[in-house]
Amino acid sequence: MNVTLSLTVNGRAVTASVDPRTLLVQLIREQLQLTGTHVGCDTAQCGACTIHLNGRAVKACSMLAVQAQGATITTIEGLAKDGQLHPMQEAFRECHGLQCGFCTPGMVMAAVQLLADNPGATEAQIREGLDGNLCRCTGYHNIVKAIQHCQAGASATA
Repeated sequence: MNVTLSLTVNGRAVTASVDPRTLLVQLIREQLQLTGTHVGCDTAQCGACTIHLNGRAVKACSMLAVQAQGATITTIEGLAKDGQLHPMQEAFRECHGLQCGFCTPGMVMAAVQLLADNPGATEAQIREGLDGNLCRCTGYHNIVKAIQHCQAGASATA
């Protein structure tokens, strides 16, 4: 028997009917057609499915959609505003913080949370903060560089 959920996704009110066993990542990708959130491992190891749920970075493959009832969710598609990339997305572009791009949405979402929690993060803290997100192309150097670039831009405008 399906359950009806009401939530806000990328600033838009959404109502969805789901099987109670549906993972949040399945709702996002399959029903809402927001395919920027990737499925990499289905075990919360890789971080490709990272989204923001009520302002916190979470792995959408590790929770049921019904657990998001009433929540506010931001996916990678929701970071850009009015056709302008989010500063972290722009930093990843400028610093070549991606290779194949598979991990990029999750890395960006994790990085946004990382700097929100620790605006003055050191390189070591950035690397530790990305611990739950894997890049199979070993692009970590440029990912860290992109986060530092975004961090420098944010502190320059603060």
